[in-house]
Amino acid sequence: MGWLVFGFLAWIGGWWLNHILSHRPRTRFTGLAVPVIFGLTVVVIWESLVRGLEISPVLLPPPTQIAATFAAKTHILWEDFVQTVLKGALTGYVLGCGAAFLMAIAVDRFPFLKRGLLPVGNFVAALPIIGMAPILVMWFGFDWQSKAAVVVVMVFFPMLVNTVEGLADTDAMQRDLMRTYAAGYWKTLLKLRLPAALPFIFNGLKIASTLALIGAIVAEFFGSPIKGMGFRISTSVGQLALDLVWAEIVVAAIVGSAFYGGIALLEKALTFWHPSQRGRA
Repeated sequence: MGWLVFGFLAWIGGWWLNHILSHRPRTRFTGLAVPVIFGLTVVVIWESLVRGLEISPVLLPPPTQIAATFAAKTHILWEDFVQTVLKGALTGYVLGCGAAFLMAIAVDRFPFLKRGLLPVGNFVAALPIIGMAPILVMWFGFDWQSKAAVVVVMVFFPMLVNTVEGLADTDAMQRDLMRTYAAGYWKTLLKLRLPAALPFIFNGLKIASTLALIGAIVAEFFGSPIKGMGFRISTSVGQLALDLVWAEIVVAAIVGSAFYGGIALLEKALTFWHPSQRGRA
């Protein structure tokens, strides 16, 4: 009963603090404090409910047990991180987004590619990952190369579509002005169209950042060596080691948030002139 009361008080306290902060002028402190307080409140309520209702750790381990497993299995989590994130997700992300960017320039330069490639891209983007992953694993083997291939397929077309749309964002008057300066296609691309397309490009990069990690983890369910986040999650579920499963989920959440946040910070630095960045703390 004591745990349930503690959880209720934590909920009241977190709600009260966020209510006060949300009514103050937005600053860097309030912008950071509100989600942190909310997250800590959720963790405390989670712990209180699991302890107070005596929920089995097999069904839902408490955060303290997850933290203890995280500390005790750091070497395993690091090995899985390197295998899945650095080798599979990051390699596929760089290759997929880089190839999509170059293809978008080719599509913009040669309009027939836009009519022929983008419909095919929409079809491929609609294919479920659970259908593509086993095929690519059989083609490229069970190591990280097949996971990188899955990531390439997942991130390529979202990045391509966003970049193509961004390159088409300039209006006729801006392009006519560049022609009056005797600027050719490539100079217009570098001086006008690519800077104008940056918000769209970063939107594609942010979408791809989440897809890359999901694709690499899910692909490991269909075959991998004895390491990797997806492999660890699938085997730990079979062993009823849910604390290790949640530790892997925490790693994935931290990595995904940091990756997305890093791209968002870079976007803010490079597109400070865009209306979407104005007024942000």
